[in-house]
Order: sequence, then C-alpha cells, then structure tokens
Amino acid sequence: MIPTEEQAKALWDKYQLPERKRNHVALVAKVALSLAEKRTVNKNLLLAGALLHDIDKNIPRLPGERHPDTAVRILREEGMEEVAELVKTHSLHAILDPAICPKTLEEKLLYLADKMVKDEVIGVDARFALWNDEHLPPDVQKILDDSYPKVKELEKEIEVAKLA
Repeated sequence: MIPTEEQAKALWDKYQLPERKRNHVALVAKVALSLAEKRTVNKNLLLAGALLHDIDKNIPRLPGERHPDTAVRILREEGMEEVAELVKTHSLHAILDPAICPKTLEEKLLYLADKMVKDEVIGVDARFALWNDEHLPPDVQKILDDSYPKVKELEKEIEVAKLA
C-alpha cells in the first residue's frame, strides 16, 4: 500500500514524529517532487517515502537496528512494503553499500533531496559542511567522507546543482 499524504501525516501522530522532523520531511517531499518534475516517476510513492523516511526518529530501535532500519520495520508492519523499500535506501551510508544504494529514480531523488535539506533547502555542499562541523566519531566521519563524492556524482546525474 502506498499511503496518501493524509495517511502519511496520520502516521506522524501515531509515531510521535517531532515537529522539527515533520518540517524536515515535508520540505524533503517538496524538493523531491520538484526534482521529479518532467521525469517519469511514481510521484505517489516518492511523496509517501519522503514524508515517512524519518518516521522512526522518536521510536526505540530494536537490537541491531540503526536508522532507517526501524522506519523500514514500522512501514512493513503498516503494510507499506513499497514505501519501506524506498525508505531503506535514503540514509547516508546507503550510497556506499551496493545492496541498499539508491538504484531507481525514486530512490535517487529521495536520497538526494534528503541530502539537500536540513531545516531549509541548503544544498549538498552546505549539508555536508554542517555534518563536518559536528565533530563526528571517526567511523561516522569516514562514512561522511566516503559518501560525499558519490553524492556529488548523484547530484550531477540528477542535474540539481542550480536548484539549491
């Protein structure tokens, strides 16, 4: 099942998605749909995935889960397998893992839109700069450093440099 916008937003309440994250996912959805203009994509799936990609931010993780594993589990429990599959590919580390890296256009658009948005649309370079300013643990910094060139390649593939 692919939820409507209203159904997706009802899940925000059910899973107590914090207000700041609601604003983030709504903006990611707007950017993703903007990137999807004039492209053949499943816009309903893209919208649902964007609105629900961080649904796990206020939910305890099970042992071994990391973001977005908990979101994927929740979406599957809600009967939203297609959305779960899309959400599975959006986290920063996904682009480094051939098993879960974004492959479909919907996956690529969601991944990239998420990397262009913090609390406002800031673009990939500014988003990575913010992460770099966080003084992350070495293992997380390595993921960030290894991801950046791949995200820039994706940005070029989708031709969005001028949008941010």
